[in-house]
Amino acid sequence: MEPLFALLGLAIALFVSTNVDDVFMLVGFFSDPGFRARDIVIGQYAGIAALFGVSVAASLVSLVIPRAYIGLLGILPILIGAKKLLELYRRREKTEQTLQSHSNPKPYGRPATVALVTFANGGDNIGIYAPSFAIRSPFQITVIALVFVGMTALWCFTAHSMVNHPKLGTPIRRYGHRVTPIVLIAFGVLILYQAGSFALLFRHAGP
Repeated sequence: MEPLFALLGLAIALFVSTNVDDVFMLVGFFSDPGFRARDIVIGQYAGIAALFGVSVAASLVSLVIPRAYIGLLGILPILIGAKKLLELYRRREKTEQTLQSHSNPKPYGRPATVALVTFANGGDNIGIYAPSFAIRSPFQITVIALVFVGMTALWCFTAHSMVNHPKLGTPIRRYGHRVTPIVLIAFGVLILYQAGSFALLFRHAGP
């Protein structure tokens, strides 16, 4: 079992690398006078919780499948990272399009709107979280969940601060998307290594 400090660091890196877009999404919501801060925070937590829950459920297949085979799911974050690199190259602005398609919600639907956008914007996260959770114990998953709770609060605070101080977001917008794909690819390689999947791949690739 990896040390607690290393697990905390991994959980923080896992959250940051997969939720950079959420900062900009939250900035858009906090900038909209039609949304209250409470609705945005509730919706963000609900969306993250849904992503986390689905990922944990998906990781349960590890109970009947050998660890090394589960680790092969680490290929998913590698592919997602590669896809994001391609999108970065093509300079797509998917987050802004998502926000525009969910404008002007009804008052009672504000938290649900934030939650749905969060879940939709983080759909790729399941492919990254599930293999990572599959090779960890319930205690480790609980620690990661607690880190995610704290990081979600930090994300909301950061986005709210960026609304009040717009210039703070410039460096993040400039460099965040460039770093994220590399981190995702690194996570995929780490999952393959920790699960012992490289040996499995080499064994099948051999003569």
